[in-house]
Amino acid sequence: MKLKTIFFGAATAALFSLQSSAQLMVPKEKFTRADTLRGMLTPLRICYDINYYHLDVKFNIDQKFISGSNLFKFTATQNFTKLQFDLFDNLKVEKVLYKGHEVSFTREFNAVFVTFPQTIKKGSHDEFTVYYSGNPTVAKHAPWDGGVIYTTDSLSHAWVATACQGMGASVWWPTKDHQSDEVDSMLISISVPKGLTDVSNGRLRKKTELPDGYTKFDWFVSNPINNYDVAANIADYTHFGDTYAGEKGKLTLDYWVLSYNLEKARKQFNENVPRMLKAFEYWFGPYPWYEDGYKLVETPHLGMEHQSAVAYGNKYHNGYLGRDLSGTGIGLKWDYIIVHESGHEWFGNNITSKDIADMWIHEGFTDYSESLFIETYYGKQVGQEYTYGLRKGIRNTEPIIGPYNVNKEGSGDMYNKGNNLLNTVRSIINNDEKWRQILRGLSKTFYHQTVTTPQIVNYINQQAGMNLTTVFDQYLRYPKIPTLEVKFENGKAYAKWIADVNSFNMPAKVRVKGGEYKLIHPTTTFSTIDLAAANKDNLEIDTFDYYIDVKID
Repeated sequence: MKLKTIFFGAATAALFSLQSSAQLMVPKEKFTRADTLRGMLTPLRICYDINYYHLDVKFNIDQKFISGSNLFKFTATQNFTKLQFDLFDNLKVEKVLYKGHEVSFTREFNAVFVTFPQTIKKGSHDEFTVYYSGNPTVAKHAPWDGGVIYTTDSLSHAWVATACQGMGASVWWPTKDHQSDEVDSMLISISVPKGLTDVSNGRLRKKTELPDGYTKFDWFVSNPINNYDVAANIADYTHFGDTYAGEKGKLTLDYWVLSYNLEKARKQFNENVPRMLKAFEYWFGPYPWYEDGYKLVETPHLGMEHQSAVAYGNKYHNGYLGRDLSGTGIGLKWDYIIVHESGHEWFGNNITSKDIADMWIHEGFTDYSESLFIETYYGKQVGQEYTYGLRKGIRNTEPIIGPYNVNKEGSGDMYNKGNNLLNTVRSIINNDEKWRQILRGLSKTFYHQTVTTPQIVNYINQQAGMNLTTVFDQYLRYPKIPTLEVKFENGKAYAKWIADVNSFNMPAKVRVKGGEYKLIHPTTTFSTIDLAAANKDNLEIDTFDYYIDVKID
């Protein structure tokens, strides 16, 4: 998933079914017809379920021009004669072929509408092929903007990569561009000038020298993949590999790097990748793509979680380009891009949000995976210190969840605030083994699926045996975190929560300075705290394990 923008200074299912009374608080923003076409699941999109793509694209690097085709194989979910696919309007649709004949299509913004000559019946399996060409958008600040990156390495060899999260895969290839529908498998064929290598997702099936001076690389992805994860990486690559003995057997590790970085890559990857895999399989369960292997690919941009072909551009430094985002120092003991982007193989690639508004499912859990990686090797306290240190980057000015159906993310707080939310939930549950099983259960229950926020929250509620809905609602759907207000009257202490969510409730830990913490259960109305000898001067509230504000009167 897209790298974080850094701000420095900065018990039954029925019982716990999600019945949130909170309304999603989002800034008032005007959206266009184009936004709706891109973000909404209209009848013209839900009428077909994608089963297989064959993307076949030639890169003319000198002209920054691409041309090729994409085969759509699908199952009809209802009777229809018309559907929508997506392709940015600066790219030309040359033709759409159905059963050997061209069929008519129209365009509106970046949406393409295809009309078929007869009704396609519900349950039938069918296909069509889109031929296209043009100069795709050039990314100026990848991976934070989308498109194709064109540059050269230090030996003046061409170096090209794609990165399109948020903007959408249709920035460079025709696809049903909505996160909710993942293709079941895919063949990616990329043709590049002779002497260069393309590295894409999955496993290399075939390399073919073409008569026009190009070389075609066929990569096959045998698992479901989200279209923004599909990548072309083109360079004068060299390859080395290894294997990892994981929970599902032998996992192949393949590394594609610029030749002059080979020794640096060997050292950095061999030190970081096995440690990462050991930690994440312990916390989250087996790596989700054994059939397609694990790859790191050196790229001219910082990084992206391209499934089974993780983009790596951290320049072989520990930390985030040599910096520690938490301010604790522990972030310099491991390679941020390897750990964070690989964490997305579980949260983002294995479990994918249906709507980009719910991207906290990707980024909150993956940011938290950094803390769990640290905990695995340096202890729980150090991992939580890292989580706490990340608070300096939280703004609390917009909700983490964005507006639905318009392809709009929520606040960048989904990273660090999402991390602190999950650590708070872990503290509430107060059972580390149960928490680990919840995390592993998420990966298993929603294996290779697209999900919504209610599904994730409901699952955690059920497994934890407590209703945490109001907690998730406050942190995800409103800008501010809850404030625990404590007042003293007539020698007694009273506490309540100040929160936006109706009936907000969450435990908190309090103590008299130097004593043991005691769990209290305040609501949104004042109730007494049974804490003898407490006063304004000696009351301490746990704000390390719980990400909350405090007000003491």
